[in-house]
Amino acid sequence: MVWRERVLGLLTTRLTLEERATHTENDHFAICVETQEVVLRVDGFKVTAPPRAIKRIFQIAYTDRLRSERANLLMRLGYGVISVIGNDAAKVLLDAIQHLDVSLFIVGHAASEQTRKEMVDWLKENYPKVKILALNPPDQQLSSADYNVIQNGPENWLPFVSTL
Repeated sequence: MVWRERVLGLLTTRLTLEERATHTENDHFAICVETQEVVLRVDGFKVTAPPRAIKRIFQIAYTDRLRSERANLLMRLGYGVISVIGNDAAKVLLDAIQHLDVSLFIVGHAASEQTRKEMVDWLKENYPKVKILALNPPDQQLSSADYNVIQNGPENWLPFVSTL
């Protein structure tokens, strides 16, 4: 028997496969249509771990294009994303929300080093337990951020997001 369904995002795909696998002893596979590669495999009746909660990422970008591109990519990968443009918008929103459950802050690269440093310092003061990933131009690093990566495409920073 062949079951076919179109699902977007790896997290959604994994959750869908695990749900299907709890009702049959068949193996279930997810195949990327574009590359024809198997991206996930789940054995029937062997699913024991409960689905993980969706990780929420708060992104501070400094241009609308970069905010949109990163947010869309992260959402396609199954993350919950809150995005703002600029430090002021981030502070206003974070001050307005009392108990924000965030797994990671991402600080974009398209602002001055001082502007970005101020944001990281503010986040550290107000959210000391949440990790901060700074996306940097080639000649900068923000020492107060937990993680620094040169912004040169998502392949450089996505591994940090997935491990955090």
